[in-house]
Amino acid sequence: MPRTIAVNTWVWTSPLTDDTLEPLARTAARMGYDALELPLESVGDWDPLRARAVLDGLGMGAVVVGAMGPGRSLLARAGDVAATQDYLRACLDAAAVLGASVVAGPFYAPTGVTWRMDETERAEVVGELRENLAPLAREAAAIGVTLAVEPLNRYETSVLNTVAQSLDALAPLLGAGVGLALDTYHLNIEEKRPADAIRAAGAAIAHVQVCGSDRGAVGDDHTDWPELLRALDDAGYRGALGLESFTGENATIAVAASVWRPLAASQDDLAARSIAHLRALGA
Repeated sequence: MPRTIAVNTWVWTSPLTDDTLEPLARTAARMGYDALELPLESVGDWDPLRARAVLDGLGMGAVVVGAMGPGRSLLARAGDVAATQDYLRACLDAAAVLGASVVAGPFYAPTGVTWRMDETERAEVVGELRENLAPLAREAAAIGVTLAVEPLNRYETSVLNTVAQSLDALAPLLGAGVGLALDTYHLNIEEKRPADAIRAAGAAIAHVQVCGSDRGAVGDDHTDWPELLRALDDAGYRGALGLESFTGENATIAVAASVWRPLAASQDDLAARSIAHLRALGA
């Protein structure tokens, strides 16, 4: 069976709102996408009930994506833990309304915040992350949603960069309520062999995001896409593939994602070429 292929609305805009959601959903549906990744940058940006009606009308599914902006962290040194837990509960509530099974994101610290850690401090950070994620994991499992925690590249975080680090840090929580979100962009930077890292992640994989190695379109880059798809099959992952790229026309997201030049002739072109390449590979 073909995989579900989703597209993140960050390809076109930030933040997502009620006004932009429906036209973007229609554009994605015309291109052949099966689902939308819906970033919730601030609670209230968009109405989950209204989003559900739009997506149901188009026969599309949803994945909720958490945005770890300044101050959002499950580590006290990097942000407000209680407020972040409340934010993630709002993401879980949105997923429940949408019928989405996954809330994905780098939930441990604000994107772009880095610091050096020795082995002792890293062990303390892992312990704190487990403690503060545990109640959310139980709440997620109770409503049938998985918090998919995403390792990022070294320039965007110093907490979790690789699959091996993530499996170790999250080991007591992996299963019902918690899994991994793997992003081919970060895998390309941090893993010696991305396909082997995918196989090592195995049953822990809850969501996969894809894009070209330059954050552009899938297929016109150096990534060995057939091998990555084989690795996902070997890992037993049959969930969605979500295209995540960004527009450089929005100042906030361009700076956050380091998008300093156009990544395609247009954002529509980036999205259309990506799904065409994935479908041609049999995804």
